[in-house]
Parts: sequence; C-alpha cells; structure tokens
Amino acid sequence: MPPSREAPSRGSFVDSARIHVHAGHGGRGAVSFRREPYVPRGGPDGGDGGRGGSVVVVAAQDQSSLAAYASRRDWRAEAGLPGAGGLKTGRGGKDLTLPVPLGTVVYDDGDGRVIGDLEEPGAMLVVASGGAGGRGNVHFKSSVNRAPQFAEPGLSGAELSIRLELKLIAEVGVIGPPNAGKSSLLRSISAATPEVAAYPFTTLDPQLGVAELPGGRRLVVADIPGLIEGAAQGAGLGLRFLRHVERTRVLVYLVDGSGPDPWADLAAVRREVAEYSAELAERSSLVAVNKIDLPETRALRRRSRRRVHWISARTGEGVAELMDAVGEELAAAPPPGRIEAEPPVVRLKRRRRRSEPPIVERRSWGFELRGPAVGRLVERADLDSDHGLQRFQSMLDRIGASAALEEAGAEPGDTVRIGQLEFEYQP
Repeated sequence: MPPSREAPSRGSFVDSARIHVHAGHGGRGAVSFRREPYVPRGGPDGGDGGRGGSVVVVAAQDQSSLAAYASRRDWRAEAGLPGAGGLKTGRGGKDLTLPVPLGTVVYDDGDGRVIGDLEEPGAMLVVASGGAGGRGNVHFKSSVNRAPQFAEPGLSGAELSIRLELKLIAEVGVIGPPNAGKSSLLRSISAATPEVAAYPFTTLDPQLGVAELPGGRRLVVADIPGLIEGAAQGAGLGLRFLRHVERTRVLVYLVDGSGPDPWADLAAVRREVAEYSAELAERSSLVAVNKIDLPETRALRRRSRRRVHWISARTGEGVAELMDAVGEELAAAPPPGRIEAEPPVVRLKRRRRRSEPPIVERRSWGFELRGPAVGRLVERADLDSDHGLQRFQSMLDRIGASAALEEAGAEPGDTVRIGQLEFEYQP
C-alpha cells in the first residue's frame, strides 16, 4: 500500500480557465457653450467623451500558470471619462491587460473557435474593444440649430466569454504510464526537481526542464503525468495531460522495464495518444525502457530484440545515449503545425449601413422595432433632455422607422419597444 500523503494543492498549476471580459464604456459627450467676455455668439464647445479601455491578453514569460483566472470570473476594463466644455475630450479608459503564460490558446467560449494562440513573448490579443466616446454638442451645430442642447452618450464596450487553455511549449515530451520514471528522467537530464516517490501518480501537474545536448544546444523537455487506459476519453486527467504534448516535436515513450508487461504498457500509451490525435501519434518518437539497474529489466533486455533505448534514470546508465538520439530526431523533425485562429465575434453593436430598413413586428403589447440602424440610434440617443428626444424622433423619421410603424398599423399611443427602450408612438 503506498504511503499516505497530503492532497496536492490545485492552486499551484492551473492550465484552463473560463472568464467573461467586459471592455470599458465610452464616455459621454458634453453639452457646453462658450461664455467669455467680449466674445459674441460663442456657440457650442462641448467636447467628446473618451474611448473605453479594451481587454488585451498578453503572453508573459514570468507567468507559468492560469491560477489568477481560476477564482475570478469577471474582468472589466476602465470606462472612458465624459467630455467637458472648451472642446476638452474626456480621458480614455485604461486598457485591461491580462498576462498569461507562453503557449496559451484563447477560445471563444460560445462557439469554441480559436481566436488567438500566444506562442511568442509579448504576443498580444485584443479580445474585447472599448466603446467609442459620445460626441459633444459642438458636432450638432447647424444652420437651423445653432445651440444644440444635447450630446451623445458613449457606446458600450464589447463583451465576450473566453476560455484560456495552456499548452506547454516544449520541444520534447516524455509520456508513459504511471510510475514509469518520467520525473526521475527529467531530474537526471535537467535542473528541474519534480517530486519522485515509489508509488503511481507522484506527478500531478506537467513539469518542464531544460536539458543540454552535446555541443551546448539546450532544449525544453516536458514531463507529462502518467496516462491510464481511457485517457483520450478523459479518464483520470488524460485530456488535460495530453494537450500539453501538442506543441512538442519529438515524443519519448517511457515504460517501466520491471513491470509485469512493459510492451503492453507501451501499446496502451500509444493507443491513447492515437485516439487523442492521429497527427500526434505520427510525430517523431523514441521508446525508452527504464530501470535497467533492476534484475527484471536486465532479464527483459536479454529476451527482447526490440530497438529501444535501455536506461536507468536513477543511475544515469544509457541516458546520455538517449539524449543523443533525441538530438538527432529533433534535427530532422518538422515543427508542429500552427493553431489556426479566427477573429473573435465580439458582443458589440457595430456601425451598419443605414439603408437597411427597420423591421416591425406586432406583439400582444404593441410593436417591436428591430434593425441595426434603430439599435445604433438608441445607443447614441440622448434621452435625458427634451432636445435629445426631439432629435431621436427626427432620426426615427429619417431612417424610415416611423413610416414602417405606420405601415404596420401602429396608431398614436401604441407601445413601441426598441431593445430595452419602451415609448408611446406619436407620429
């Protein structure tokens, strides 16, 4: 029976997180007029609101885990400040920067599409853009309205639910069943210090180490925790472990030569890798049988004619030859395919052609008015002032909404809704 130990902390290494990001709201435009001595007809001088801050995911070398996003769901960027008189534009909201480890893939949590793969240090991905600031009243001065008493509110920032997944960046991945000696091998070829013990599942999180080959070349090696039967279907933590070898160029299959049937263990691990990814199963690979220092493994070597590497991670026997072979495989192995990304579908009302006619639907309570033009009009409308309401009514006429309501049979006093806005129809 394995010795008892405390349950490992899951907060130290987190490789997947779901969060919801909100970009900042744009600042409101100002309603202001110049009032200076000896300056006749000063006119409007309300400045524009500042743009809201965006949410940006950045690959940072000093990050090794997604633990910061495991316990916090919502992340919001700063809103833009309102404009002021004297044509002063409000300060823009600060962007919210979310640092993540190298190798983090960003998914749209709604449809599962990849929207960014952050492999390089400093790589940036804007996942939600800040809302534009509202225009001040200076923009609405005209020959028939020399003193506009309204300004625009700022636009809402984008919102998006995203999933962050870390896929370790390593050139070589060491995989095998539990207790095969993967952590011991990583200790013997690098300065990494993963836990080593005489019972299965000692390593519960992937570990990285830097090994040096003859000639001074360095390579990053990943120790992937033990795979069990059914890992490709999610048994144990197989799916979580397997994604960490997707970026590797060479795989080292490591089995325990002192076990009851090492070749069956090797076949089981190969099968799980193939079921997870056929492309990964075809990647350059080597097979190493560990624990040649034990009598059972030496007896297996005498009986076997397989072309594998016989090593002892504990004593170092055969390890140098294995690493030489790894270097040769790396020299000939092609880089893994890049993850194709698509732009995020952000939850933001964008500028559309105003020629698109509004849609009117009769409801039991009245009429619903829909369409990109009316949606943008409501978002830009200043409904807190009489002048703003008058302009809103005028713009409804201009985009054809009033005509569409009349054609649908709307009469004075009927309820009309545009999104969350509800008002009485008055032609």
